[in-house]
Amino acid sequence: MANSNDSKGAKNLQQEVQIGGFEDMKSREGKEVLEEEEYTLDGSVNRHGRPAIKGTSGGWEAGIFLLVNQGLATLAFFGVGVNLVLFLTRVLQQDNANAANNVSKWTGTVYLFSLVGAFVSDSYWGRYKTCAIFQAIFVLGLVMLSISSYLFLVKPSGCGDRFSLCGPHSNLEIGVFYMAIYLIALGNGGYQPNIATFGADQFDEEDPKEGHSKVAFFSYFYLSLNLGSLFSNTILGYFQDGGMWTLGFWASAGSAFMALVLFLGGTPRYRHFKPAGNPFPRVCQVVIAAMNKWRLEVSPSGDELYEVEGKKCAVSGGKKIPHTQEFRFLDRAAVFTPEDFTHEKNVHNPWRLCTITQVEEVKCIMRLLPIWLCTIMYSVVFTQMASLFVEQGAAMKTTISNFRIPASSMSSFDILSVAAFIFIYRRFLNPLVSRLRKRGLTELERMGIGLIIAVMAMLSAGTVEIYRLQYACVDCKHPSSLTILWQIPQYALVGASEVFMYVGQLEFFNGQAPDGLKSFGSALCMTSISLGNYVSSLLVTLIMKITTTNDRPGWIPGNLNEGHLHKFYFFLAALTSIDFVVYVACAKRYRNIKFEERSDVVDDGEEEEMSVQV
Repeated sequence: MANSNDSKGAKNLQQEVQIGGFEDMKSREGKEVLEEEEYTLDGSVNRHGRPAIKGTSGGWEAGIFLLVNQGLATLAFFGVGVNLVLFLTRVLQQDNANAANNVSKWTGTVYLFSLVGAFVSDSYWGRYKTCAIFQAIFVLGLVMLSISSYLFLVKPSGCGDRFSLCGPHSNLEIGVFYMAIYLIALGNGGYQPNIATFGADQFDEEDPKEGHSKVAFFSYFYLSLNLGSLFSNTILGYFQDGGMWTLGFWASAGSAFMALVLFLGGTPRYRHFKPAGNPFPRVCQVVIAAMNKWRLEVSPSGDELYEVEGKKCAVSGGKKIPHTQEFRFLDRAAVFTPEDFTHEKNVHNPWRLCTITQVEEVKCIMRLLPIWLCTIMYSVVFTQMASLFVEQGAAMKTTISNFRIPASSMSSFDILSVAAFIFIYRRFLNPLVSRLRKRGLTELERMGIGLIIAVMAMLSAGTVEIYRLQYACVDCKHPSSLTILWQIPQYALVGASEVFMYVGQLEFFNGQAPDGLKSFGSALCMTSISLGNYVSSLLVTLIMKITTTNDRPGWIPGNLNEGHLHKFYFFLAALTSIDFVVYVACAKRYRNIKFEERSDVVDDGEEEEMSVQV
C-alpha cells in the first residue's frame, strides 16, 4: 500500500510540473533548470503569440525550410537577372552601355526595395507576414514576365539568340516588360532582408549551442543563395542563350511558387518576434529632444540621464543598451528636467525626454553608417559580374570543341568559389585563427579581407581584357580568339571576396542592430548592393562621356574590340584600394554594442500561468 501511494504521489507531482505547477517543486534551482530546458530565453513566441518551446519550434528543423526556400527563390530571381543584359541587347535591341546601365539600375532597385520590406517588417507586419506577402508579389511579377515574353516580346519565335535579333516592340509592350521586372524587384527586394533575419530568429541567441548555430546559419544561408543560382547560371542560362527565353522565365516562376508553398508549409515550426513599432518617431524624438536641450551640460558619467526602472525597456520587447561616450550631443535628450513631466499623470513628454536606450538606439545607427558607406564600393565591383563580365565573356571564344559556353554561365565559377571558401573558412581557416587568438576573425576583419580580394579580382579582370584585345580583330565585331575560360580567376576571386564581405556583413549588421531594427540591419547589406549598382551605372556613364570623342569610341563601346575595358577595371581597382584605407580607419574606431538583459522576461507568476496555457 505504501508503495502504491508513493507511486500515485509521484504521478500527481509529475502532472503538476507539466501544467506549470512549479510551486510544488522542492527547490528554486530545479524550477529554473526545467524552464530553461523548455522555453526559449530570447523572448521569441510561436504563431499563437505564446512563449516558444525549444523542442517543438525553431532550430535547424525550421532553418532548413528557410534555407531551401532561399535556394528556390534565388534560382527564380537569377533565372531573370543573370541573362537580363543579354535579353535587353538581343530582344529589346539596346546597346551594351545602355543595357549594362539598365541592369545596374534594376538590380539597384531590387535592393533598394529591401528598405521597404525591412520597414514594414520591423514596424507593423513582422518578418513572417512580410516574407509571405512579398514572395507572392515576386511570383506575380515572374508570371507576368513569362506571359508577356510568350505573347509579344520574343517574336518571331526563337529569336533572341546570338544569331538573330527580335523585331521592334511597341511602347506598350516594353512598358509591360518593365512593369513585370520591377514587380520582381519589389517582391524579391522586400523578401530578402527579412528571410535572413527570420532564419536567425529560429535560433535562441541566449543559448550557447543555438547561438553557435545562429552564426553558422548565415554562412549556410549565403551558400544556399549561391547554390540556388547555380542552376540558373548553367541550365537556364544555356537555354536562354539559345533563344528559349520563355521557357527559362516559366521555370523561374515555377521555382518561386514552390518556394512560397514551402515557406508556408513550415509555418507551425517557426519562432517569431513581435514588431517593435515605427522606429522613425523614436529617432525623431531623440533628435528634437536633444535640440531643445542643446544648452544643457552633460556629465561624462551620464549619471543624471533618464532610464526606465527595472527590466522594462522603452522599445517593446527589446534589450536595454548601456550608455556610451560617443555622440554625446545626443545625450541631452535623456537629461531630466522638471518641465519634461506632465502635472496630471506624472507621465513624461517623449518629445522632450527620452530614455538612454532610445538615445543609444540612434547612436547604434550612426555608428553603423560609416562602415556601411565603405561597403558600397565593394558592391560596385560585385555588380560587374552581371554586366561587364558577361559582355567581356561574350566577346571571347566561347566554344570548346563543339560545345558552346554561355557567357552568363561563367558566374557558376563564382558560386563554386563561394561554396569552396565557406567550407575552407569554417573547417580550416577559422579554427586555425581561433587557436592563435581566441575570438578568431571578427566580422569587421573579414569584411576588410573581402575588400582586398575584390581589388585582386579587378586586377585579374583587367589583365584578361588586355590579353583578349591582343587576340581580337580591332576593326571587326568578331569575338577574340582568347578562350572564355581565362575569366575563371576573376569570377573565383569575386566568390572568395563574397564569403568574407557579404557573410561578414550579414552577421555584423544583424548582431549590431538594435532589437527593434533587426530587419533594417539586414537591409543595410542589400542597400549597399543597391547603391553599388547605381554608383556603377553612374561611373559607366561618366567614363563614357569623358572618354568618348569624335576619334575615339570610349572605354566601353558597343564593340568592345575598339574600347579599353581594362582601363575601367583598373580604375575600379584603384577606387576600391582607396576605399579599403578609409574602411580600416572606420573599423578601428568602431566599438561593438553591448546589450543588457531582455526586457520581456516575465516574472515567476507569469511564467507559471504561461506554462498552464501551453
